[in-house]
Amino acid sequence: MKIKDIVCALGQFAPLPLQDSYDNAGLQVGLTDAEVTGALLCLDVTEAVVDEAIALGYNLIISHHPLIFRGFKSLTGVNYIERCIIKAIKHDIVVYAAHTNLDNALNGVSFKMAEKIGITNIAFLEPKTDCEPLQAGAGVIGTLPVPSVDVDFLHRIKEIFQVGCVRHTILKNRMIKKVALCGGAGAFLMEEAIKAGADVFITGEIKYHDFFGHDDEILLAEIGHYESEQYTKEIFKQIISEKFPEVPLKMTKVNTNPIYYL
Repeated sequence: MKIKDIVCALGQFAPLPLQDSYDNAGLQVGLTDAEVTGALLCLDVTEAVVDEAIALGYNLIISHHPLIFRGFKSLTGVNYIERCIIKAIKHDIVVYAAHTNLDNALNGVSFKMAEKIGITNIAFLEPKTDCEPLQAGAGVIGTLPVPSVDVDFLHRIKEIFQVGCVRHTILKNRMIKKVALCGGAGAFLMEEAIKAGADVFITGEIKYHDFFGHDDEILLAEIGHYESEQYTKEIFKQIISEKFPEVPLKMTKVNTNPIYYL
């Protein structure tokens, strides 16, 4: 089994044309004609993750966040990104990223979040109409099988996503039934969630001023960028294991979240 076969499968699930204009998803480092020895699945590529792949003898790293966002005029190891690139090349490791194309894909990042919460009747919160015949969009919305009081719902979210701190708007003892959410930095979908009649909107990042003025419209909850997307690794695992069950797969043991909580 060649690395390019796995890359092709990932591209079929989350086609690169679905990525946002600023993004740099896709092949980041290496040549894909090699036989795959194993794939390490992660949210972010760090030096510790590359070291883990080397120790495992794996020659493919699949990440959600791209290691490379900009061009380089030199590669001197001046920062962790350059050191990761140099080390990956030195050890013949391919690095591939599925970022906003996976955010926007059917059954992508936000769908996985919804699955973890147990939401049903899931649909895109903001469908993309320029991607036909593909179904694509940003964020999702759905319903809880059993409504929950807001404080109980947030405690459940904190537990499911192992959140160090849930930042939220005022609790008003409202019943949560209709849930909108978006993995990562999804605050741009807040107004869409309100228009859709959601009782709560959950995302990874919300700016301070965005918390104002919505107390009577919706409950807002910020759970952290890493926390909201951590289960993306499970999507990679499912795609690859279903098509190529013989390929060794591991989800990284490295917690790449750069944010800590006291």
